[in-house]
Amino acid sequence: MKLQSTIIPIFRLKPGREKSVHRRHPWVFSGAVESEADANQPGQTVRVESSSGKFLGYAAWSPKSQIRLRFWSFNERDKIDENFFYSRLQKALSYRSSSNMASNAKRLVHGEADGFPGLIIDQYNQVLVLQFLSVGMEYWREVLIRQLIDLTRLECVFERSDTEVRRLEGLERQCGSILGELPPNFVIKEHGLEYYIDVKNGQKTGFYLDQRANRAKIQEISNNREVLNCFCYTGGFSLNALRGGAKFVTSIDSSGQALKMAKLNTKMNGLQEEKTTWMEADVFESLRKFRDQGRNFDLVILDPPKFAPTKQNVEKAARAYKDINLLAMKLLNLGGLLASFSCSGAISPELFRKILASSAEDARHDFLIIDTFSADQDHPQLLSFPEGEYLKGILLQKRT
Repeated sequence: MKLQSTIIPIFRLKPGREKSVHRRHPWVFSGAVESEADANQPGQTVRVESSSGKFLGYAAWSPKSQIRLRFWSFNERDKIDENFFYSRLQKALSYRSSSNMASNAKRLVHGEADGFPGLIIDQYNQVLVLQFLSVGMEYWREVLIRQLIDLTRLECVFERSDTEVRRLEGLERQCGSILGELPPNFVIKEHGLEYYIDVKNGQKTGFYLDQRANRAKIQEISNNREVLNCFCYTGGFSLNALRGGAKFVTSIDSSGQALKMAKLNTKMNGLQEEKTTWMEADVFESLRKFRDQGRNFDLVILDPPKFAPTKQNVEKAARAYKDINLLAMKLLNLGGLLASFSCSGAISPELFRKILASSAEDARHDFLIIDTFSADQDHPQLLSFPEGEYLKGILLQKRT
């Protein structure tokens, strides 16, 4: 994509619609924009002003998205150019290099929190995986790739810009090698365990890096427990439960390919395969069958996919979260633990807690909040951007 000239189009917001910008929220929706006639290239930087002409910030313009503007900066002195992005990349990489995450896989850039709205960069050992999820990031694509290679000195870069979000931005999905070749059957290490990574076909960029710290917590609480891991993917929580001394681990996922990799991960780590079973099945149906069979567990882990991709899906998603948590609560022994997660950004932590409380009420049992879960430290949250708190979880204990 050809970069713009030095002339920056001016966008003005409708009267009274600048309040979120004053709070430094990084998005402006289409209904708040008064005029956008001066812009002609999707992704280009525009100057955003209030209805009275007061400077608000510089943002990327996305004409086909409901999120019309994504802010680069709220400082009028900033110049949005290659040096601007290079400096931000340096800061993001410096933060990760100073953090101890007990893994050779980490998130290097986490969208809005790092000042790159719509950009995800993950590193798996010597492989970089990129996701360009907004038209603003796509606009600076070639510049950012060149800068990343310069800063990391890595020789394998792969793109996984194949999510539905791209369509909402008016962009086509893209997936493939940018530089070098993916190593065959490569693994990452995390908290003393190893995992095969499928960058090309796996979920997200190949692995759920955001659950790193939470997997360690599961290892700590699994000793001598009968464990049920739902939506297990390639076995992250299951392996940690086994490593933590679980009596037995039952793992369910609808993907046969993911389960195949989970079994390989179990064997590679020398864990007791006789203490686990892998079920290729629908989780909702399986939980109902367990309920009807009178099965019980000491620890149930619920880490479902994103039930609410947007706010329009919240009501339907809330019903699904309640259904699955109610079933899980009924399967727990007294004193048993439920580790329940939601990765839907549209489901707030407050709403998620209300859903769990409603599930407990229908289950007719009391539950104690033992702990809470969130994304690991390489997935920081921007205080002015509550939507960024997409992963939330609660550890409950069945009391009576």
